[in-house]
Amino acid sequence: MTSTSAVADVRAWLRQCGTESIEHPGGTLYAHLCRVQERLADLGYGLTVQSAGLTHAAYGTDGFDLALLDWKDRATLRALVGEAAEKLVYRYGACDRRRSWRGLATTGEVVNRFTGHVIRFDADQLTPFIDLTVVNELDVIAQDPALLDKYGEYLSTLFRSWTPAMSASLVAEVRRIFDH
Repeated sequence: MTSTSAVADVRAWLRQCGTESIEHPGGTLYAHLCRVQERLADLGYGLTVQSAGLTHAAYGTDGFDLALLDWKDRATLRALVGEAAEKLVYRYGACDRRRSWRGLATTGEVVNRFTGHVIRFDADQLTPFIDLTVVNELDVIAQDPALLDKYGEYLSTLFRSWTPAMSASLVAEVRRIFDH
């Protein structure tokens, strides 16, 4: 299966889940998920991280509570996007932002909001997780500029603390957006 057909299959599944009718900044959840996947592709990520970006809200998130799947039903998403992509999606959805984001680049850990347990990232897992998170948040604020006024200072401080673990091209984009 080519990456193009794999992405098409995931997009078809998302449409079946009704994401084209779920409101989200910038239109629909489907449009948001597609923009996140496309931005991750632009950053040079392969199919695994792109698929995670496309399905990052499958289990809901700490900032978007609506879930397409119950987090206990991980096999469904795993069969669709593969084990590595599903693992990233699970960790993204499970992340308790208040208890995890501030020290993330230093600790390499997130508190799982579903179970209360700590999830530790391997060195090669942290950057894709941070990049997915940053791309997601940047897309949301790009679609609703009032959110930049409301959360810009917080996100600027947070993202700067993550730069040691963020991809270089995304660091440059964060600086461009927040150094105005």
